[in-house]
Amino acid sequence: MGAARFGSRLGMMLAMLGMAVGTGNIWRFPRIAAQNGGGEFLVAWVVFLFAWSIPLVLLEFGMGRKLRCGPIRAFGTLLGPRFAWMGSFCVFVTAAIAFYYSVVAGWTFRFAGASLMGELQGTEPEAFWESFTTSWWPILPHALAVGFATVVVARGVNSIERVAKVLMPALLVLVLILTGRALTLPGAGDGLDFLFSVDWSALGNARLWVEALTQNAWDTGAGWGLVLCYAAYLREKEDTVQNAFVLPTANNLISLIAGVMVMCTVFSMVTDAAAREEIFKETNAGLTFIEMPKLFGEMLGGRWLMVLFFSALAVAAVTSLISMFEVVSRALVDAGVERTRAVYTVGAAVFLFGLPSAVFIDFLDNQDWVWGVSLMLSGLFFAIAGIACKPKSFREEHLNHADSKWRVGRWWDFVIGVLVPVQAVVLFVWMLVQAAGWEEDWLDPFGKTNVGTVLFQVGLVFLGLILANRWIAQRSMPEE
Repeated sequence: MGAARFGSRLGMMLAMLGMAVGTGNIWRFPRIAAQNGGGEFLVAWVVFLFAWSIPLVLLEFGMGRKLRCGPIRAFGTLLGPRFAWMGSFCVFVTAAIAFYYSVVAGWTFRFAGASLMGELQGTEPEAFWESFTTSWWPILPHALAVGFATVVVARGVNSIERVAKVLMPALLVLVLILTGRALTLPGAGDGLDFLFSVDWSALGNARLWVEALTQNAWDTGAGWGLVLCYAAYLREKEDTVQNAFVLPTANNLISLIAGVMVMCTVFSMVTDAAAREEIFKETNAGLTFIEMPKLFGEMLGGRWLMVLFFSALAVAAVTSLISMFEVVSRALVDAGVERTRAVYTVGAAVFLFGLPSAVFIDFLDNQDWVWGVSLMLSGLFFAIAGIACKPKSFREEHLNHADSKWRVGRWWDFVIGVLVPVQAVVLFVWMLVQAAGWEEDWLDPFGKTNVGTVLFQVGLVFLGLILANRWIAQRSMPEE
């Protein structure tokens, strides 16, 4: 198991790009960019690419290259066995996201099939969406997504690499075709103007910066432990720094292309500014599964473009789900569980614990809120691990090593040691404060998207992991 490696740099980068590129690139980025002014959002978004995503990806690449293990063993090694619970938390958050993300992947399967069969033609998308999500049918595509990810991951890193070599080029082709078509639509130029025109005075809006940081955390997967696990399979003489810069940059470029595609489509098909604003106020699901089918329905050849759109979403979803399976499975493997058994255990758990999200969409929204906020804590924990490694020493030994042609300067020490922890804490507190509002039930532990439900669920996980820390460390740490 320890000798497993990616077969080529191309295969490794495609697998990692599949890990990073998910539904958030295609359905979340355009909506958030539109809600925050377009061009000015892009400015802040690029800033955080270098202030959050790339520094954390560099850290995870270096940790994976150094330790060749998953998050629990990595944190226990770097911080000491008493802090293995931090790595456990990162793994738990990834698992909790996988529980409902597999359901979302299932939605994309269903809508890709419905588009292909013409089921959305002549049908109100709201009615189709409501009928589907209030039935038991989401369980079936949920099971298909889980089954596919389980089979791929169970066959090891070379299987992940082979699948990525097929699916990622397919995804890129689909997105480029859709974007090319969107650019030829009448009025597409208005969408481009909106996306790339910058109102510099708007950069004083704190919310814009918070949204840009949040999108970067979702976009690249930095601080999840995903990069760490894939980096454990790096070949010995890989250019760590170059890979760590290329991965999040390529990921964000795909987000930008998807933003062009959605923005041009919306501006072409909806000429009224107020109506466009209402579309972009929709939830991620509302924009993707209701508004986009409406727009495609009004477009020449829209049925087949809709097939391409949902196919691209399905590919993005399943490649990201594969990486989540790898993180959780790797934690079990580090604890001494045979790999195939570990992966099938994870698959069974994701299917079972994903059932509430498949049947009750409000439950899915709750889980998306709770564990999305918790990603900031995962990023904080990784920064703490980086600080424990002494950033300067870590940079010189595991980033600027002999096989890295690109070099990282001392700026990285400051970003990991100071800037990332501050960003993580500020963003976590900001999100909770914004959720509190003035409602009387803001501390209700059983609320949907309030403060109380985050504190309750995250608090329970913290308590359980800290109490079980000794047992976890004994199982996950190698014997001296």
